[in-house]
Amino acid sequence: MSPPPSVLLTCRIPSALLARLEERCEVECLQPPIAPALLAERVRGKLALLCLLTERVDRQVIEAGQDLRIIANIAVGYDNIDVAFARARGIAVTNTPDVLTGATAEFTWALILAAARRVSEGERLLRRGDWNGWALDFMLGMELRGKQLGVVGMGRIGRAVAAKAPAFGMRAVYAEQAGGAPAGVDHATQVSLDELLVSSDVVTLHVPLTPATRHVIDKRALARMKRTAILVNTARGPVVDEEALAWALEERLIAAAALDVYEREPAVHPKLLQFENVVLAPHLGSATRETRTAMAELAVGNVLAVLSGQPPLTPVG
Repeated sequence: MSPPPSVLLTCRIPSALLARLEERCEVECLQPPIAPALLAERVRGKLALLCLLTERVDRQVIEAGQDLRIIANIAVGYDNIDVAFARARGIAVTNTPDVLTGATAEFTWALILAAARRVSEGERLLRRGDWNGWALDFMLGMELRGKQLGVVGMGRIGRAVAAKAPAFGMRAVYAEQAGGAPAGVDHATQVSLDELLVSSDVVTLHVPLTPATRHVIDKRALARMKRTAILVNTARGPVVDEEALAWALEERLIAAAALDVYEREPAVHPKLLQFENVVLAPHLGSATRETRTAMAELAVGNVLAVLSGQPPLTPVG
């Protein structure tokens, strides 16, 4: 009788899902943070790797995992994986699309509202004991009704964010970085990125991290935005040049920013910590119990499918 297939898991997952894996596989669990050398060492002999976006699955790790048949990323993005090299080695790469769309779209609107109505700033002031009572001109924010939402990247999450704009009385426009308009966009108008930046009151980013999108929001882009505009990023940190963002905030070229992702996570650009008009969240876009469970369940399903000789459920690309 052949031994069960071996699987490397780089995070905790719900016990029911772990039990499902252990029924058919021999599972080794690592706990983050995981050094690259340790990941390369422990992936040897494994047939499957379930990992997070925080693990860099580069050529060195893939070469070490000579027996790998699947790399299952518990995330919708997969810029942490050398997908081309994995495919060249005959390794399936999967992600977890769809299941986190609603949660991330909701959280994007939470950040928009927090920045527009200065919620974080007000809470900090209150906790310091600096509130002296209601005043007519105290901590005035921006009302969303009648304003324009600019969505950069109209994939699943971008569409879900744009679909909620009418509920706040906003009109939505979008710009596609990858070219081509997605099907079924009936609640937003496509414009060029430049027109979006110039005309939008809120600019929200929903593009994958690629060479074309890295620093898509740079000094030039920020200088094109309205001085009353808010920038929101729940996509990937490096799509925003954080040094340029700090410069734009210092020069008051934009009104506020709200970030859930960062260029060098978990580090945050020190200048951004100094601004009261910047909302900072620790990568919480998909952080609901329901969504994170669904993400892990889909990743486990991908692993079990491939190890049983079936095609992956959600292959990337």
